[in-house]
Amino acid sequence: MRSIWRTTTRVLGRDLLRDIGLVCLADTIVGISYGAIAVGSGFPIWAPMLLSVLVFAGASQFMFVGIIAAGGSPVAAVAAGLLANARHLPFGFAIGDVLGKRWSSRVVGSHLMIDESVAFALAQRDEERRKAAYWVCGIGLFVCWNVGVLAGAYAGTAISDTDAFGLDAAFPAVLLALVLPSLRDRAARLPVFLGVAVALATTPFLPAGLPVLLALVGVLAGVAAKEPAEREPEGVR
Repeated sequence: MRSIWRTTTRVLGRDLLRDIGLVCLADTIVGISYGAIAVGSGFPIWAPMLLSVLVFAGASQFMFVGIIAAGGSPVAAVAAGLLANARHLPFGFAIGDVLGKRWSSRVVGSHLMIDESVAFALAQRDEERRKAAYWVCGIGLFVCWNVGVLAGAYAGTAISDTDAFGLDAAFPAVLLALVLPSLRDRAARLPVFLGVAVALATTPFLPAGLPVLLALVGVLAGVAAKEPAEREPEGVR
């Protein structure tokens, strides 16, 4: 166990491990919120726990519980969850190299593919650090999320008003904390600000999940802005 810890510390460094640990702590709090909200909305204790193991996608799980609790059909809830998770398709193209070549590792790695693990992987320039950051973050979040959901599910049986605590705000706060450091790069500001503007403008008018997908137009704008800059040196020659 010590050798694994030493190897991980050597590859990632204490600062990156600290950042991953803080995200895991925040995700535990969000998991507690989700478990409590699900049980407080009338779901049996086993339901949020089963969803957390099989789905492992916080936004989709919150969406599923919210739609069912509001009287929506399970089909609509599943469709909304799949729509929200459509962003995993470009995620797969972006970090496919860190999943390995074996079928088993790619299946497990795909299950651990969430916003935080992808963000930490993409932030690393070294291939070894990319892989280590993705797997350490993914496994850590999977464990912490499910522990949090388990605790929250049992807490939900005793809490009558789960909205009073506002713990669900921790989820977008974690994502914001991951994005902020990238804004130091001028090239990253255009896609980020454009994506945020599109999401905010369309949220009041579109079903949940669609604004997130439309925000991907920021990525396209970033790529379009980057291509002329890459071609310019060739013209100078």
